[in-house]
Amino acid sequence: MLRGARLAAARDGKRIKNALERALVLDPGLTDAYFGIGLYHYYADVAPRALKMLRWLLLLPGGDRVEGLAEMLRARDTGQLVRSEADYQLHLIYLWYEKDPERAVQLIDELRARHPLNPHFWQAAAEIEDVYFHDVEASLRTWQALFEAAQQRRVAEATMAEVAARLGMALQLDRLSQSEAAVEHLCVVIAAQPAAPFGASVRAHFQLGQVLEHLGRETEAAAAYRTAIAEAGRNDPLRIAVEARLSLRALNR
Repeated sequence: MLRGARLAAARDGKRIKNALERALVLDPGLTDAYFGIGLYHYYADVAPRALKMLRWLLLLPGGDRVEGLAEMLRARDTGQLVRSEADYQLHLIYLWYEKDPERAVQLIDELRARHPLNPHFWQAAAEIEDVYFHDVEASLRTWQALFEAAQQRRVAEATMAEVAARLGMALQLDRLSQSEAAVEHLCVVIAAQPAAPFGASVRAHFQLGQVLEHLGRETEAAAAYRTAIAEAGRNDPLRIAVEARLSLRALNR
């Protein structure tokens, strides 16, 4: 089933690329089209070897990492429609493939300035500061800024954004040895039982277990892990139950 989906996606990619190239023939000024063409060229080059074999079997055009990136940047700088979408996709490329988190966070900051109502860009910035720069304090500041914006209803989906911010703040507060403050945020999320973001309540229980463990309250931590496992159920795409079971095992509970 997945193999069939990959084949269909590969053929669709070729058709889209051909259509965009045809659009440029008809209107050379349609520079937005370079974004889709560049995406194809870039990912066709950086794709894993197995997917490159699939491309060869289907007689799909080859890729070029450098050319593809240049085409996407051209569309970003001269196009009329794709600037924000290009910035978002490029920030992922700079993180995952180009190993340039400084450029990635710069693009996210520009998106945040351009679209201040979108809470996702705040979250993306906080996660980059954490995962790629290992700057716990900077990440906490960004989560706190999102939390304040959500409470003041200065972002869209403010309730969901507030929950995400509480979870993010709790994670960083615990790392900064401010675990009691982290507990407060996590208890608020647990009491609210929010429907969004997905898995928020389960994640809050798991994080609470971690924080309580750091505070030496192992019995309460074990109870929080068990609640996380029970609430995750069988549908656990975030694999929080897996992590909670490992934590329970480490506690010998």
